[in-house]
Amino acid sequence: MMMKHILRSDIDKMEKRFRANFINSLSGFKSANLVGTKSADGQSNVSIVSSVIHLGSNPPLLGMVMRPPSVPRHSYENILETKVFTLNHVGKDFFNEAHQTSARYEKEESEFRATGLAEEYLNGSEVPSVGEASIKMGMRLVEDVHITHNDTRFIIAEIEWVQLEEKLVKEDGFVDLFEAEGVCISGLDSYHSPTSLGRLEYAKADQPLRFKQTK
Repeated sequence: MMMKHILRSDIDKMEKRFRANFINSLSGFKSANLVGTKSADGQSNVSIVSSVIHLGSNPPLLGMVMRPPSVPRHSYENILETKVFTLNHVGKDFFNEAHQTSARYEKEESEFRATGLAEEYLNGSEVPSVGEASIKMGMRLVEDVHITHNDTRFIIAEIEWVQLEEKLVKEDGFVDLFEAEGVCISGLDSYHSPTSLGRLEYAKADQPLRFKQTK
């Protein structure tokens, strides 16, 4: 197998778009979510992100990285204004429309209307969810952390509500994303439909690993 060793100095010399694709691919497969927001004056917005991560279960926290606000970032601006947003899992039936939300639309133009995604409001929420999504979450801003090294923002938010099909939640609380037919992202623009390899029992040093029976 031919291996290539790449130094930091080599990375710095890469063409800008090549470097962006290369570095974005290295972190592996990432979740695909649509962020639903609304400005203080009522303009809805939806945009795709691939940086959502679990931060803790009690309280239930998720985090996501948002690009530097050196140019207008409508989702980020709306989250700061209203303190609330939704996260919506991207499914294989509408990943094309989800990806299109990454285009640079004017603030006055809703990506819901531009892409044909369904704009809906759940559980008395002030901000929109994506009708096509099988898993939807209402989020409230907890912290807006400025990462000074590259000027990005790390948004920390608390889950206020979740809506999903009852069959997706197994008896131990596990949410079956494979059954939900969600997609994941590698790099900036490559979408994948994952295949389940099974669940494993809790690992213990003195016992062999076994597959878990999901109910």
